[in-house]
Amino acid sequence: MLVVITYDVNTEDAGGRRRLRQIAKQCVNYGQRVQCSVFECLLDAAQCRLLQHKLCSIMDAEKDSLRFYYMGNNYENRIEHFGVRSGYDPEGFLTV
Repeated sequence: MLVVITYDVNTEDAGGRRRLRQIAKQCVNYGQRVQCSVFECLLDAAQCRLLQHKLCSIMDAEKDSLRFYYMGNNYENRIEHFGVRSGYDPEGFLTV
């Protein structure tokens, strides 16, 4: 299923900036950054629970927020994009 992950980390101190980098690194391991604090990830249920656990252990619940939007398996028909970048095919080939 496609999961859209968004986060907002308080970066007023060095700890917040560290949490921001750590959360972004974890999200990059599972998906594609589509905006500064927004990732699209193709995950199965186990991967999603694991990523949630990792991110929640990094964030500070008193200062930060984290949201998961579950788009389901037919996400292709639910996404519309307007503007500069047209997006990417998460099931297509990835060249590194």
